[in-house]
Amino acid sequence: MIMVSVPGIVAKRWSKATRKWAEDKRGLAIVEFALVAGPFFFLIFGLLEICMVFIMTSVMEYGAAEASRLIRTGQFHERDVVDEEQFRNEICDNAFGMLPCDSGKIRVDISRFTNFSGVTSSSPITNGNYDSSNFGMDIGNGGDIILVRVFYEWSLITPVLSRPLANVGNDKRLLQATVVFRNEPF
Repeated sequence: MIMVSVPGIVAKRWSKATRKWAEDKRGLAIVEFALVAGPFFFLIFGLLEICMVFIMTSVMEYGAAEASRLIRTGQFHERDVVDEEQFRNEICDNAFGMLPCDSGKIRVDISRFTNFSGVTSSSPITNGNYDSSNFGMDIGNGGDIILVRVFYEWSLITPVLSRPLANVGNDKRLLQATVVFRNEPF
């Protein structure tokens, strides 16, 4: 403790009052918690957000891989109508009910290539805006190389705290699952 010398009669009272105030420990836990609470809750909610993004991406990747298997084995080709809606339903059937498929936020882009070295995938995000207008649905034929990309706009749970995770405007994160394979010779 630092002793401050104050000349005159007030010196004893001043010294006694400052010593008493410096030794008082009441309310110390509340002050310490107030100093630590902000960063603590920021880390907890940030970790929760990152975990949710990871879980939803993993679920979407599993759903995309299982749905892509229908294309790879030729089962999807045998259907009368081949469209994005059917493929999206296959993804949702394999997503354990964790993706809200009725909202229309799932978008699918399926492209055909002649060899694996020619497979290219560009980002659908331009200047913070998500553009799915160039997506197609080319499931190819037997022996073709197919690139399946599935996108989902995930609304962040804690928008203010999770702003660094947002890659699409309005506090959203674009989740992506990608599957590349060669169709079996059907």
